[in-house]
Amino acid sequence: MSTVPEIKLVFDEPKLRVKTPSHFADWTPEERKAKAVELGIPAFRAKQVAVHLFTHYNDDPETWTDIPKELREVLATTFTPKLITLVRSSIADGGKTRKDLWKLHDGVLVESVLMRYSDRTTVCISSQAGCGMNCPFCATGQAGLTRNLTAGEITAQVIAAARTCANGDMPGGPTRLSNVVFMGMGEPMANYNAVMRSVRNITSPQPDGLGIGARSITVSTVGLVNGIEKLTEEGIPVTLAVSLHTPDDELRDSLVPINSRWKIKEVLEAADKYADRTGRRYSIEYALIRDINDQAWRSDLLGRLLRNRNAHVNLIPLNPTPGSKWTASRQKDEDEFVRILEGYGVPVTVRDTRGRDIDGACGQLAANEIASAFTSSSITETTEGAQ
Repeated sequence: MSTVPEIKLVFDEPKLRVKTPSHFADWTPEERKAKAVELGIPAFRAKQVAVHLFTHYNDDPETWTDIPKELREVLATTFTPKLITLVRSSIADGGKTRKDLWKLHDGVLVESVLMRYSDRTTVCISSQAGCGMNCPFCATGQAGLTRNLTAGEITAQVIAAARTCANGDMPGGPTRLSNVVFMGMGEPMANYNAVMRSVRNITSPQPDGLGIGARSITVSTVGLVNGIEKLTEEGIPVTLAVSLHTPDDELRDSLVPINSRWKIKEVLEAADKYADRTGRRYSIEYALIRDINDQAWRSDLLGRLLRNRNAHVNLIPLNPTPGSKWTASRQKDEDEFVRILEGYGVPVTVRDTRGRDIDGACGQLAANEIASAFTSSSITETTEGAQ
Protein backbone atom coordinates (compact mmCIF):
# COMPACT_ATOMS: atom_id res chain seq x y z
CA MET A 1 0.00 0.00 0.00
CA SER A 2 1.33 3.46 -0.88
CA THR A 3 2.06 5.97 1.83
CA VAL A 4 -0.38 8.68 0.75
CA PRO A 5 -3.63 6.71 1.26
CA GLU A 6 -2.42 5.58 4.71
CA ILE A 7 -1.68 9.18 5.65
CA LYS A 8 -5.09 10.30 4.40
CA LEU A 9 -6.73 8.00 6.91
CA VAL A 10 -4.79 9.60 9.74
CA PHE A 11 -5.96 13.07 8.75
CA ASP A 12 -9.54 11.88 8.32
CA GLU A 13 -9.81 10.89 11.99
CA PRO A 14 -13.03 12.39 13.44
CA LYS A 15 -11.14 13.86 16.39
CA LEU A 16 -9.38 16.21 13.98
CA ARG A 17 -12.68 17.55 12.59
CA VAL A 18 -13.09 20.91 14.28
CA LYS A 19 -15.59 23.43 12.97
CA THR A 20 -13.85 26.27 11.15
CA PRO A 21 -14.48 29.60 12.92
CA SER A 22 -16.76 32.00 11.07
CA HIS A 23 -14.88 34.81 9.38
CA PHE A 24 -15.61 38.25 7.94
CA ALA A 25 -15.02 36.84 4.45
CA ASP A 26 -17.78 34.26 4.93
CA TRP A 27 -20.43 37.00 5.04
CA THR A 28 -21.97 39.42 2.56
CA PRO A 29 -21.37 43.16 3.16
CA GLU A 30 -24.87 43.42 4.66
CA GLU A 31 -24.24 40.46 6.96
CA ARG A 32 -20.97 42.03 8.13
CA LYS A 33 -22.79 45.17 9.26
CA ALA A 34 -25.54 43.13 10.91
CA LYS A 35 -22.95 41.09 12.79
CA ALA A 36 -21.33 44.27 14.10
CA VAL A 37 -24.67 45.61 15.32
CA GLU A 38 -25.41 42.25 16.94
CA LEU A 39 -22.19 42.64 18.92
CA GLY A 40 -23.11 46.18 19.97
CA ILE A 41 -20.56 47.68 17.59
CA PRO A 42 -21.49 50.53 15.20
CA ALA A 43 -22.12 49.21 11.67
CA PHE A 44 -19.47 51.49 10.16
CA ARG A 45 -16.80 49.44 11.93
CA ALA A 46 -17.53 46.62 9.47
CA LYS A 47 -16.55 48.95 6.64
CA GLN A 48 -13.31 49.78 8.46
CA VAL A 49 -12.51 46.07 8.78
CA ALA A 50 -13.19 45.65 5.05
CA VAL A 51 -10.77 48.47 4.24
CA HIS A 52 -8.03 46.82 6.27
CA LEU A 53 -8.57 43.36 4.76
CA PHE A 54 -9.41 44.09 1.14
CA THR A 55 -7.61 47.39 0.51
CA HIS A 56 -4.55 47.13 2.75
CA TYR A 57 -4.41 43.29 2.92
CA ASN A 58 -3.87 43.63 6.66
CA ASP A 59 -5.45 40.90 8.79
CA ASP A 60 -3.79 41.88 12.10
CA PRO A 61 -6.33 43.85 14.19
CA GLU A 62 -3.61 44.91 16.63
CA THR A 63 -2.30 47.27 13.93
CA TRP A 64 -5.71 48.80 13.10
CA THR A 65 -5.08 52.13 14.81
CA ASP A 66 -8.30 53.73 13.53
CA ILE A 67 -10.29 51.29 15.69
CA PRO A 68 -10.34 51.69 19.49
CA LYS A 69 -8.03 49.26 21.22
CA GLU A 70 -10.83 47.75 23.30
CA LEU A 71 -12.67 46.76 20.11
CA ARG A 72 -9.73 45.18 18.34
CA GLU A 73 -9.75 42.00 20.44
CA VAL A 74 -13.48 41.56 19.82
CA LEU A 75 -13.01 42.04 16.09
CA ALA A 76 -10.02 39.69 16.05
CA THR A 77 -12.08 36.97 17.72
CA THR A 78 -15.40 37.38 15.93
CA PHE A 79 -14.47 38.93 12.58
CA THR A 80 -10.95 37.84 11.69
CA PRO A 81 -9.89 34.66 13.51
CA LYS A 82 -6.63 33.24 12.18
CA LEU A 83 -7.61 30.65 9.57
CA ILE A 84 -4.36 29.89 7.74
CA THR A 85 -0.75 29.82 8.87
CA LEU A 86 2.23 29.63 6.53
CA VAL A 87 4.14 26.38 6.94
CA ARG A 88 6.78 27.02 4.29
CA SER A 89 7.32 28.55 0.88
CA SER A 90 9.21 27.07 -2.04
CA ILE A 91 10.68 29.29 -4.74
CA ALA A 92 11.36 28.56 -8.41
CA ASP A 93 11.89 30.33 -11.73
CA GLY A 94 14.26 32.90 -10.29
CA GLY A 95 11.79 33.77 -7.55
CA LYS A 96 8.91 34.43 -9.95
CA THR A 97 7.06 31.31 -8.82
CA ARG A 98 6.28 30.84 -5.15
CA LYS A 99 4.41 27.84 -3.78
CA ASP A 100 3.02 28.29 -0.28
CA LEU A 101 1.98 25.48 2.02
CA TRP A 102 -0.67 26.53 4.52
CA LYS A 103 -1.82 24.88 7.74
CA LEU A 104 -5.48 25.45 8.50
CA HIS A 105 -6.85 25.87 12.02
CA ASP A 106 -7.39 22.10 12.37
CA GLY A 107 -3.95 21.08 11.07
CA VAL A 108 -5.12 20.29 7.52
CA LEU A 109 -2.68 21.33 4.78
CA VAL A 110 -3.46 23.12 1.51
CA GLU A 111 -1.43 24.90 -1.16
CA SER A 112 -1.46 28.05 -3.24
CA VAL A 113 0.93 29.13 -6.00
CA LEU A 114 1.83 32.73 -6.86
CA MET A 115 3.28 33.35 -10.34
CA ARG A 116 4.65 36.62 -11.67
CA TYR A 117 4.72 37.16 -15.44
CA SER A 118 5.71 40.19 -17.50
CA ASP A 119 2.10 41.31 -17.92
CA ARG A 120 0.27 39.88 -14.89
CA THR A 121 0.60 38.25 -11.50
CA THR A 122 -1.58 35.22 -10.86
CA VAL A 123 -2.39 33.19 -7.78
CA CYS A 124 -3.64 29.61 -8.06
CA ILE A 125 -5.69 28.77 -4.98
CA SER A 126 -7.21 25.70 -3.33
CA SER A 127 -10.93 25.32 -2.69
CA GLN A 128 -10.79 21.96 -0.89
CA ALA A 129 -8.29 20.08 1.23
CA GLY A 130 -7.64 17.18 -1.08
CA CYS A 131 -10.12 16.23 -3.79
CA GLY A 132 -12.83 13.62 -4.15
CA MET A 133 -12.75 13.37 -7.96
CA ASN A 134 -10.12 10.57 -7.91
CA CYS A 135 -8.39 11.41 -11.20
CA PRO A 136 -5.49 8.90 -11.25
CA PHE A 137 -2.82 11.22 -12.71
CA CYS A 138 -3.39 13.96 -10.09
CA ALA A 139 -1.53 14.00 -6.77
CA THR A 140 -4.44 15.72 -5.04
CA GLY A 141 -7.00 13.31 -6.44
CA GLN A 142 -5.03 10.33 -5.24
CA ALA A 143 -4.84 11.75 -1.72
CA GLY A 144 -8.64 11.85 -1.48
CA LEU A 145 -10.89 14.52 -0.02
CA THR A 146 -10.36 15.67 3.57
CA ARG A 147 -12.87 18.52 3.65
CA ASN A 148 -14.23 21.62 1.94
CA LEU A 149 -12.63 24.98 2.66
CA THR A 150 -14.75 27.86 3.88
CA ALA A 151 -15.00 31.13 1.96
CA GLY A 152 -12.83 32.64 4.67
CA GLU A 153 -10.08 30.06 4.13
CA ILE A 154 -10.23 30.46 0.36
CA THR A 155 -10.23 34.25 0.49
CA ALA A 156 -7.36 34.26 2.99
CA GLN A 157 -5.13 32.67 0.34
CA VAL A 158 -5.93 35.50 -2.06
CA ILE A 159 -5.38 38.21 0.55
CA ALA A 160 -2.00 36.68 1.43
CA ALA A 161 -1.01 36.67 -2.25
CA ALA A 162 -2.14 40.28 -2.69
CA ARG A 163 -0.08 41.26 0.36
CA THR A 164 3.01 39.49 -1.00
CA CYS A 165 2.62 41.39 -4.27
CA ALA A 166 2.03 44.77 -2.62
CA ASN A 167 5.00 44.33 -0.28
CA GLY A 168 7.36 43.63 -3.18
CA ASP A 169 8.28 40.19 -1.84
CA MET A 170 8.83 38.81 -5.34
CA PRO A 171 11.53 39.87 -7.83
CA GLY A 172 10.69 43.03 -9.72
CA GLY A 173 9.38 45.03 -6.79
CA PRO A 174 5.81 45.73 -5.74
CA THR A 175 3.06 44.72 -8.11
CA ARG A 176 -0.70 44.19 -8.07
CA LEU A 177 -2.30 40.79 -7.92
CA SER A 178 -4.22 40.74 -11.19
CA ASN A 179 -5.52 37.19 -11.71
CA VAL A 180 -6.96 34.41 -9.55
CA VAL A 181 -7.43 30.84 -10.74
CA PHE A 182 -9.36 28.17 -8.85
CA MET A 183 -7.07 25.41 -10.07
CA GLY A 184 -5.32 24.38 -6.88
CA MET A 185 -6.38 21.51 -4.65
CA GLY A 186 -9.99 20.46 -4.97
CA GLU A 187 -12.95 20.60 -7.33
CA PRO A 188 -14.44 24.11 -7.05
CA MET A 189 -17.91 23.06 -8.22
CA ALA A 190 -18.06 20.49 -5.40
CA ASN A 191 -17.72 23.36 -2.90
CA TYR A 192 -19.95 25.71 -4.84
CA ASN A 193 -21.33 28.10 -2.21
CA ALA A 194 -17.98 28.82 -0.55
CA VAL A 195 -16.32 29.28 -3.94
CA MET A 196 -18.98 31.74 -5.10
CA ARG A 197 -18.79 33.74 -1.86
CA SER A 198 -15.02 33.87 -2.44
CA VAL A 199 -15.50 34.98 -6.06
CA ARG A 200 -17.69 37.83 -4.83
CA ASN A 201 -15.06 38.75 -2.23
CA ILE A 202 -12.47 38.89 -4.98
CA THR A 203 -14.51 40.77 -7.56
CA SER A 204 -16.51 43.25 -5.46
CA PRO A 205 -15.10 46.79 -5.63
CA GLN A 206 -12.93 47.85 -2.73
CA PRO A 207 -13.46 48.07 0.15
CA ASP A 208 -16.18 45.38 0.10
CA GLY A 209 -13.87 43.12 -1.91
CA LEU A 210 -10.49 43.01 -3.58
CA GLY A 211 -11.65 44.73 -6.76
CA ILE A 212 -10.20 42.20 -9.21
CA GLY A 213 -12.26 42.01 -12.40
CA ALA A 214 -14.41 38.94 -12.97
CA ARG A 215 -12.75 38.41 -16.35
CA SER A 216 -9.48 37.89 -14.49
CA ILE A 217 -10.93 35.03 -12.44
CA THR A 218 -10.90 31.42 -13.68
CA VAL A 219 -13.09 28.75 -12.10
CA SER A 220 -12.25 25.21 -13.15
CA THR A 221 -14.22 22.00 -13.08
CA VAL A 222 -13.70 18.41 -14.16
CA GLY A 223 -17.21 18.51 -15.55
CA LEU A 224 -19.83 18.89 -12.83
CA VAL A 225 -22.67 19.92 -15.12
CA ASN A 226 -24.97 21.01 -12.29
CA GLY A 227 -22.25 23.40 -11.10
CA ILE A 228 -21.74 24.84 -14.58
CA GLU A 229 -25.49 25.37 -14.87
CA LYS A 230 -25.60 27.25 -11.56
CA LEU A 231 -22.59 29.35 -12.56
CA THR A 232 -24.38 30.27 -15.78
CA GLU A 233 -27.20 31.82 -13.73
CA GLU A 234 -24.89 33.84 -11.46
CA GLY A 235 -24.30 36.69 -13.88
CA ILE A 236 -20.61 36.90 -13.00
CA PRO A 237 -18.53 36.63 -16.21
CA VAL A 238 -15.60 34.64 -14.84
CA THR A 239 -13.65 32.37 -17.18
CA LEU A 240 -14.92 28.81 -17.08
CA ALA A 241 -12.25 26.13 -17.46
CA VAL A 242 -13.29 22.55 -18.17
CA SER A 243 -10.68 19.88 -17.41
CA LEU A 244 -11.50 17.54 -20.29
CA HIS A 245 -8.19 15.67 -20.79
CA THR A 246 -9.50 13.47 -23.59
CA PRO A 247 -12.23 13.80 -26.26
CA ASP A 248 -13.55 10.23 -25.97
CA ASP A 249 -15.80 8.92 -23.20
CA GLU A 250 -14.13 5.52 -23.03
CA LEU A 251 -10.79 6.92 -21.84
CA ARG A 252 -12.35 9.76 -19.87
CA ASP A 253 -14.31 7.30 -17.75
CA SER A 254 -10.97 6.20 -16.27
CA LEU A 255 -9.02 9.49 -16.42
CA VAL A 256 -11.85 11.60 -14.99
CA PRO A 257 -14.21 9.23 -13.12
CA ILE A 258 -17.02 11.82 -12.81
CA ASN A 259 -17.47 11.18 -16.55
CA SER A 260 -19.53 8.16 -15.56
CA ARG A 261 -22.14 10.69 -14.34
CA TRP A 262 -21.87 13.38 -17.03
CA LYS A 263 -20.50 12.45 -20.43
CA ILE A 264 -18.45 14.73 -22.66
CA LYS A 265 -21.45 15.78 -24.77
CA GLU A 266 -23.34 16.97 -21.67
CA VAL A 267 -20.30 18.81 -20.30
CA LEU A 268 -19.65 20.67 -23.56
CA GLU A 269 -23.33 21.54 -23.98
CA ALA A 270 -23.35 23.08 -20.49
CA ALA A 271 -20.16 24.99 -21.27
CA ASP A 272 -21.70 26.23 -24.54
CA LYS A 273 -24.69 27.60 -22.64
CA TYR A 274 -22.32 29.38 -20.26
CA ALA A 275 -20.51 30.95 -23.21
CA ASP A 276 -23.80 31.97 -24.83
CA ARG A 277 -25.11 33.57 -21.63
CA THR A 278 -21.91 35.40 -20.64
CA GLY A 279 -20.27 36.02 -24.02
CA ARG A 280 -17.12 34.51 -22.52
CA ARG A 281 -15.01 31.93 -24.31
CA TYR A 282 -14.38 28.92 -22.12
CA SER A 283 -11.13 27.03 -21.73
CA ILE A 284 -10.59 23.32 -22.31
CA GLU A 285 -7.83 22.11 -20.00
CA TYR A 286 -5.99 19.12 -21.44
CA ALA A 287 -3.08 17.51 -19.58
CA LEU A 288 -0.91 15.79 -22.18
CA ILE A 289 0.07 12.36 -20.87
CA ARG A 290 2.56 10.26 -22.78
CA ASP A 291 1.00 7.41 -24.77
CA ILE A 292 -2.30 7.87 -22.92
CA ASN A 293 -4.16 10.81 -24.45
CA ASP A 294 -1.64 12.45 -26.78
CA GLN A 295 -2.28 10.46 -29.95
CA ALA A 296 -2.89 12.31 -33.22
CA TRP A 297 -6.31 10.73 -33.64
CA ARG A 298 -7.40 12.15 -30.29
CA SER A 299 -6.25 15.60 -31.35
CA ASP A 300 -8.26 15.13 -34.55
CA LEU A 301 -11.35 14.13 -32.57
CA LEU A 302 -10.90 17.06 -30.20
CA GLY A 303 -10.56 19.43 -33.13
CA ARG A 304 -13.79 18.16 -34.66
CA LEU A 305 -15.57 18.51 -31.32
CA LEU A 306 -14.47 22.10 -30.76
CA ARG A 307 -14.15 23.69 -34.19
CA ASN A 308 -17.54 25.43 -34.04
CA ARG A 309 -17.49 26.19 -30.32
CA ASN A 310 -16.47 29.33 -28.43
CA ALA A 311 -13.63 27.44 -26.76
CA HIS A 312 -9.88 27.64 -26.36
CA VAL A 313 -7.63 24.65 -25.67
CA ASN A 314 -5.01 24.98 -22.95
CA LEU A 315 -2.55 22.10 -23.31
CA ILE A 316 -0.72 21.26 -20.10
CA PRO A 317 2.50 19.25 -20.19
CA LEU A 318 1.94 16.89 -17.28
CA ASN A 319 3.95 17.74 -14.18
CA PRO A 320 4.76 14.19 -13.01
CA THR A 321 4.67 13.15 -9.38
CA PRO A 322 7.29 10.84 -7.84
CA GLY A 323 6.55 7.17 -8.37
CA SER A 324 3.74 7.83 -10.82
CA LYS A 325 3.50 5.96 -14.14
CA TRP A 326 2.08 9.13 -15.74
CA THR A 327 4.52 11.48 -17.43
CA ALA A 328 4.62 14.30 -19.95
CA SER A 329 4.29 13.74 -23.68
CA ARG A 330 7.23 13.70 -26.06
CA GLN A 331 7.87 17.05 -27.70
CA LYS A 332 7.11 15.69 -31.17
CA ASP A 333 3.74 14.39 -30.01
CA GLU A 334 2.92 17.69 -28.34
CA ASP A 335 3.85 19.59 -31.51
CA GLU A 336 1.68 17.31 -33.67
CA PHE A 337 -1.23 17.65 -31.26
CA VAL A 338 -1.04 21.44 -31.56
CA ARG A 339 -0.69 21.33 -35.35
CA ILE A 340 -3.83 19.23 -35.79
CA LEU A 341 -5.94 21.45 -33.53
CA GLU A 342 -4.76 24.57 -35.34
CA GLY A 343 -5.72 22.89 -38.60
CA TYR A 344 -9.32 22.88 -37.37
CA GLY A 345 -9.08 26.57 -36.48
CA VAL A 346 -9.24 25.80 -32.75
CA PRO A 347 -7.30 28.33 -30.63
CA VAL A 348 -4.65 26.49 -28.64
CA THR A 349 -1.81 27.37 -26.31
CA VAL A 350 0.67 25.26 -24.37
CA ARG A 351 0.79 26.26 -20.73
CA ASP A 352 4.06 27.66 -19.47
CA THR A 353 5.34 24.99 -17.09
CA ARG A 354 6.33 26.44 -13.76
CA GLY A 355 7.61 25.02 -10.50
CA ARG A 356 8.85 21.61 -11.61
CA ASP A 357 11.71 21.84 -9.13
CA ILE A 358 9.49 22.72 -6.14
CA ASP A 359 7.02 19.81 -6.17
CA GLY A 360 4.98 21.83 -8.60
CA ALA A 361 2.20 19.35 -9.27
CA CYS A 362 -0.99 20.24 -7.43
CA GLY A 363 -1.12 18.43 -4.09
CA GLN A 364 2.49 17.30 -4.25
CA LEU A 365 3.88 19.72 -1.68
CA ALA A 366 1.15 18.89 0.83
CA ALA A 367 1.56 15.15 0.23
CA ASN A 368 5.29 15.41 0.86
CA GLU A 369 4.77 17.43 4.04
CA ILE A 370 2.15 14.98 5.33
CA ALA A 371 4.48 12.07 4.56
CA SER A 372 7.23 13.77 6.54
CA ALA A 373 4.86 14.38 9.43
CA PHE A 374 3.62 10.79 9.33
CA THR A 375 7.16 9.48 9.44
CA SER A 376 8.08 11.66 12.40
CA SER A 377 4.66 11.12 14.07
CA SER A 378 4.56 14.84 14.84
CA ILE A 379 2.84 17.24 12.52
CA THR A 380 3.56 20.08 14.98
CA GLU A 381 7.31 19.57 14.89
CA THR A 382 7.26 19.45 11.12
CA THR A 383 5.23 22.59 10.49
CA GLU A 384 5.42 25.07 13.32
CA GLY A 385 7.71 27.97 12.57
CA ALA A 386 8.92 26.55 9.28
CA GLN A 387 9.33 28.95 6.39
